[in-house]
Amino acid sequence: MKESTKQNWDDFWDQKADTKEVYANTDRIRRNLARNLPLDGARILEVGAGTGRDSFYMSKDGASLVLLDYSMNSLKIIRNNLPDTDGIGAVGGDAFALPFPDNSFDAVFHQGLLEHFRHDDALNLLKENVRVLKPGGLLVVDVPQRWHIYTVIKHVLIAMNAWFAGWEREFSVSELRNLLKTLGLQPVDAYGEWMYPSLFYRTFREAFYKLGVKLPLYPRLLPPVSRMREKIRNGLDGTALKLNTSLSIGVIARK
Repeated sequence: MKESTKQNWDDFWDQKADTKEVYANTDRIRRNLARNLPLDGARILEVGAGTGRDSFYMSKDGASLVLLDYSMNSLKIIRNNLPDTDGIGAVGGDAFALPFPDNSFDAVFHQGLLEHFRHDDALNLLKENVRVLKPGGLLVVDVPQRWHIYTVIKHVLIAMNAWFAGWEREFSVSELRNLLKTLGLQPVDAYGEWMYPSLFYRTFREAFYKLGVKLPLYPRLLPPVSRMREKIRNGLDGTALKLNTSLSIGVIARK
């Protein structure tokens, strides 16, 4: 049975040490969490931190941030790129046995983590998230959305043993909400994020890279075009259309 292993991630982060060549998630975790929690003074844990950039976006908001990963190559990237600010640090640890006491954090989040575990392990991971959350604290779970062409491509590559993470699944918004409810959490918000740059551009860029041609990480668009795209994206926030067509979705739930 295919699975996502620690070796997959050690290899991946070894190849992605230059974060300038890794697509960022903009600041979607920060934007959506800040709608539901004052960040100034909040104690926040990121589980499976990767490059740590999701937390870095919040590092100047007055939050105290702890970034946890089990891959040493990930931790090296984080420590090499820590912003010059107080209240942020990296810890090596197991997401299934977090090295923190009960009720330690105002918020816990992970992006690109839960989808790499089958149901029972995913449930155990979430239970551990809930354990370290304070009463009234928020859990943010950010995962791939099911109804997307990316899902088809991904499962073809998994079948060919060519997927970088070994194995991965995906969720619908309603499925994710219901999963969190089984843990006694109350969903309070949901969001979706379309892929930018597009899947077409990323695939095109990767093909050219293998031919020895390096295209920009992000395409250079005319400012009016960029502003129009951003206006459309922002105008559809929270709608069923965006939640069900996005590449990534997140559900925020309260303990």
